[in-house]
Amino acid sequence: MTDEKNNGNIGDLEATNAGDVVHTGAEHVETRSEEPEFDLTAPAGLPTDEEFERRQQWWLKNVYQGKDVPQLTVRAVIMGGILGALMSISNLYTTLKVGWSFGVAITACVLSYVIWKAIRVVLPMLTPMSILENNCMQSTASAAGYSTGATIGTAFGALLLITGVHIGWQIVLPWTLVSAALGVFIAVPMKRQMINREQLTFPSGVAAAETLKSLYGQSKEAVTQAYSLVASLAFGAVTGFLGKAEFPWFVNSGFKLPELLTFGGVIKGVELSKMPAFGFEPSALLIGAGMIVGLRVSVSMLIGACLLYLVFGPTIVNMGEIPDASKLIKGWGLWPGTALLVTSGLTSFALQWKTIVKAFASAKLASQGASGGAAAELAEIEVPGKWLLAGLIPLAIIMIALQAVAFSISIPLGLLSVVMSFFLSLVACRATGETDITPIGPMGKITQLTYAILAPSNITTNLMAASVTANIASSSADLLTDLKSGYLLGANARKQFLAQFMGVFFGTLAIVPAWYLMVPDKAALDKFNPPAANMWRAVAEALVKGIDYLPETARIGLLIGGTIGIVLAIAELYAPAKIKRFLPSSMGLGLSWVVPFANSLSFFIGATLAFIWTKVSKRTGELYIIPVASGAVAGESLMCAILAMITAAGALMAK
Repeated sequence: MTDEKNNGNIGDLEATNAGDVVHTGAEHVETRSEEPEFDLTAPAGLPTDEEFERRQQWWLKNVYQGKDVPQLTVRAVIMGGILGALMSISNLYTTLKVGWSFGVAITACVLSYVIWKAIRVVLPMLTPMSILENNCMQSTASAAGYSTGATIGTAFGALLLITGVHIGWQIVLPWTLVSAALGVFIAVPMKRQMINREQLTFPSGVAAAETLKSLYGQSKEAVTQAYSLVASLAFGAVTGFLGKAEFPWFVNSGFKLPELLTFGGVIKGVELSKMPAFGFEPSALLIGAGMIVGLRVSVSMLIGACLLYLVFGPTIVNMGEIPDASKLIKGWGLWPGTALLVTSGLTSFALQWKTIVKAFASAKLASQGASGGAAAELAEIEVPGKWLLAGLIPLAIIMIALQAVAFSISIPLGLLSVVMSFFLSLVACRATGETDITPIGPMGKITQLTYAILAPSNITTNLMAASVTANIASSSADLLTDLKSGYLLGANARKQFLAQFMGVFFGTLAIVPAWYLMVPDKAALDKFNPPAANMWRAVAEALVKGIDYLPETARIGLLIGGTIGIVLAIAELYAPAKIKRFLPSSMGLGLSWVVPFANSLSFFIGATLAFIWTKVSKRTGELYIIPVASGAVAGESLMCAILAMITAAGALMAK
């Protein structure tokens, strides 16, 4: 029995049952024609209509396999949804812990591949998952694991820090769902222009596609990479349990890792041990994150942390600018650190004016598809315009109404936030496609600056309007990365869109209850010392209240930090190459004054380990550093998130 297809029907999933004849898609990895091959991973600029038509015809003939290979199946969506739900909780924890979240596409597709192989050992009657099913699973997981998390740990976290009161789930759930869904819909016209026509690179999307091709081609190295990721994920989970588990039987067992190995010392009469987390935290998550971000960022973080803790900190404490040494970051370092991050981000954003101009120029072409012979067949593959209208219009109305009902944001200001989301998504998608960096921080600050002018003295409006644009823009950029993977693998874009849309529901249903369990109150959030939420709060307060309420030295630090951020951003672009390699990272320097010393030290240790690894064996380093680091981050963050929720649930039941 061959599998039955329901191409293009909303809600229909392809049947893939035991006994079906299933194409895995591996036989289509190589091109199927002797015609000149187009490089789908290299930017094509703006081709003429004739060139575009020729390339589309070639793609349909040589790459597209949506007619022959199962893609949108129940098992792919369910597995992707479950993995994405777990990754959304993991990313929420990393956002609270280090202020960053990590893309889940490669981790999810590798885990899916390994898990399904393990399931088939137990249930051999199950058919292999095709390469397009795995890509569909990746799309569902990315939508669930990444696109739902940008708002909760940042804007809602900042609001909790300011007001001390949680916003009810009746608001948080639809807010998260609708903003993420808007990102899914907005990504569609971007895909037609930036992927189909201009062939922007989207490096992470290319990497995910190549990973799947290698796995399905039974590459020995790719399979070893997959199992190394699983092993490091298990190691990260064990490390997280040993460090964070608070069960009485375990605490008394003697196996519990210390949360912090505190360093001693006194400078200018100030005990360094009383400063925030001055020591080493045994954490696979932090070390893995350092391996991912690299030596330049991590060295900059350690230098910045040493300057704050060993040079400026003792002086600030002795001057009486903060009540005691434990308030070094929240009471002082947060301000120059945030200023450096904001100004460097905004300056870099402004200096990318060519990218911004291209984004708006390409918007005029986004509705154009192929012409001529490819048009009819592509119309059956791409998401139709009527789907976009059916989704965008009601979702935009709901988003505007939510802002009005939940936060008393006027209809015009609510409408503006949705409109700004579209334009900022254009820029976010293009920046991600060209550089693999999504400038969500700077773009959120642009919204905050805009609303500081339009709605002065209103912190809530400032935060929540920015959360709308940040979540929609980050969602659309991340999902475009998945659409690039699908394009390279010959997937049906319409089915990929449906997988992404369904993933949003999985992620929302996981992350919203996880937020309330992980962070039951302001005190629980304060324990995280959440860098991202602290920065969002700081910017909102500075824009709305002004900076007069800050200590005088903090105002000076804010000015100096902001200036350094501008200078570093300009130098990044214009300095000679031999000088540029010695420039500190503005992200690393700024973040080091916002996170505890232990974070910066562990990042440095991780980056140093990765550096030594590549020096000893460049080949194995390039193959295994990212899988090992990604697994460690995912494993520990997920375990710590689960433990935090168990602890909170136990406390609630004890009341």
